[in-house]
Amino acid sequence: MKIAVLADIHANLIALQAVSADIEAWNPDLVIVAGDIVNRGPRPAECLRFIQEKQASSGWQVIRGNHEDYVISQTETVPNTTAWHVHRASYWTYQQLNGGVAALQAMPFEFRFDHPEGGPVCAVHGSLLGIRDGIYPETPDEDLPPRIGADRNPCPALFCVGHTHRPLVRTLGSTLVVNAGSAGLPFDGDTRPSYARIVWHKGAWQASIVRVPYDLQKAEQDFYDSGYTPDAGPLVKLVIRELRTGQSMLYNWAVRYQQAALRGEISMEESVRRILEG
Repeated sequence: MKIAVLADIHANLIALQAVSADIEAWNPDLVIVAGDIVNRGPRPAECLRFIQEKQASSGWQVIRGNHEDYVISQTETVPNTTAWHVHRASYWTYQQLNGGVAALQAMPFEFRFDHPEGGPVCAVHGSLLGIRDGIYPETPDEDLPPRIGADRNPCPALFCVGHTHRPLVRTLGSTLVVNAGSAGLPFDGDTRPSYARIVWHKGAWQASIVRVPYDLQKAEQDFYDSGYTPDAGPLVKLVIRELRTGQSMLYNWAVRYQQAALRGEISMEESVRRILEG
C-alpha cells in the first residue's frame, strides 16, 4: 500500500498544484490532507475547491487544522473593532469563502483505518493532545506517547501529522511517526513544499519526505493579484517573509505582541515593523 500525506497548504495554490502533480505521478492508493488548507495565504477559496474536487474524484481524505478553526471563529468577529484589526487576515479568508464555513466545520479532527497487515493508521493535524499541539523534530521521546496514542489498545502502527511545517520521520516503540511538513509554507529553511510518501513494504511501514520544486515568485505574486496584500492587513508582510525564507514569523509576533495589540497598546503596523526589523 502507498499513502501520500500532505498538510499545511495555507492557501498557496501554486505550491498545492505542484505537490498534487507529484503525488499523482507517484500514484498512491490513498491521499490524506492533514489540515490547514486555508488561511495564512492568498488563495483560500481556490485551494479549498481544489481539495474538494480531489475528494470527489480521487477519494482524498481531509481533516481539520487550527487554521480552519480560526476562519470558523470569524463568524463572530465585528468589523473595525480592535479584534478585527488583529485577526484581519483570517477575516479576509472568511470573506473569500463568502462566509460559508460549513465545509470547514464538516471536516473531522481525525482519520483512522486499519491496514489488514500493518495495523491501525491514524492521522490528525497536530497531535492527539489537540490541533495546536505539534510534534517537532526536537520533541523528546518521553513526550510523544500521549501525543501519538501509545496508550491506545492497539496503539497506532502509523501516526501522521502536520502543523509544525517541519517534516520528520521517527519511530517510537512499534509506531512510525511521520510529520509531512508543509505543502505551502515550510518552516525548516527550505522553501520547497513537502509531503510524505509512506509504503507498506516487506512487513513494515516505511516513510520518506519529498520536496517539490515550484514557482516561488509566482506564488508570491498571488499575494498581490488576489488582494491579500494589502486588504488582509499588516500581518501579510510577515507571511510574505515566511514564504521567502522558509522560516516562521507569525509565532514570534503572536508571543510578543498579540495580546498588547488586542488591548490597543500597540498598533498592528508598529508591531509588524518591530518584528521585521528584528
